[in-house]
Amino acid sequence: MPRPTVAQICTGTLTVVVATVALLSVSGVTGALEIAVVVAVALALGTLATALSMAGRGRRPSPRSVAAPPAVPAGPGVRTPAPREYARQG
Repeated sequence: MPRPTVAQICTGTLTVVVATVALLSVSGVTGALEIAVVVAVALALGTLATALSMAGRGRRPSPRSVAAPPAVPAGPGVRTPAPREYARQG
């Protein structure tokens, strides 16, 4: 499994902080157990945000996995491309 990027970690962290502040201010909980539950829910939301941002990232093909162009068959009546000539530095 690929590691999350810095941007994805920041997104998850920001989600945790914002969700914690919002849930604590809206719910008005005062007990330690209730606060722990709210923080756990916010942590789950942040983890979900990071996981979803990782799933949305598409895989880019590496240069090694790109297939070479198909070979042109040689034979009578088939023209083959001329080899490329490069400038010589002398």
